[in-house]
Amino acid sequence: MYRILVVEDDPSIRELLEMNFSVAGYHCSLAEDGKQALEQVARESYDLAVLDIMLPKMDGFELFPYLEKAGIPVIYVSAKSGETDRVKGLRLGAEDYMVKPFSVLELLVRAEKILDRRKAKGDIVEAGGVTISQEERSVSVNGRRVELKPMEFSLLLMLAKHPNIVFSREQLLREVWGDGYFGETRTVDNHIAALRKKLDWSERIVTVHRVGYKLEVEQI
Repeated sequence: MYRILVVEDDPSIRELLEMNFSVAGYHCSLAEDGKQALEQVARESYDLAVLDIMLPKMDGFELFPYLEKAGIPVIYVSAKSGETDRVKGLRLGAEDYMVKPFSVLELLVRAEKILDRRKAKGDIVEAGGVTISQEERSVSVNGRRVELKPMEFSLLLMLAKHPNIVFSREQLLREVWGDGYFGETRTVDNHIAALRKKLDWSERIVTVHRVGYKLEVEQI
């Protein structure tokens, strides 16, 4: 399920978007200002952000670099209809720019197109010498196929998509196993141990004392 972050200070628009994205089958999270959005991005991963510009605490233009760094595509939805603002938003790197009032159906279609396009481009994930095919759910190390159990694969994909980010065991349980899983955090430790052994990643997956784990990858 795709995860959408809606950043909007108008509660009526925020609720409208949450309802429509949820009905369309997306998991929707809400933020009412730029600072709250930044905090959520630091905790969670998202596939798309629908972002107002005139926000309290940190406006949509200021927030954009943080979303870009996290690999989150952006659709601006704003009352600022001037050409200067539209051009600025698109030049920053936004995928789209819609002016209020807008058609919710049109927004949903545009979001779907962006997500489909990025899925087609982003099937292969590479990290630390490991190649992951999301479509085939296969993993190879230097061309050698490595067999992983389903949850090992999902955990690897989570770490590989967010290199050098520290995740707590609780975060990994929630993101990989889901909110409905009530097992112990020891489950994460066991799966991490399996990944280290199968991928020869004893030093690549780093234990952060009293916090959790991160996949350590050199930044080019």
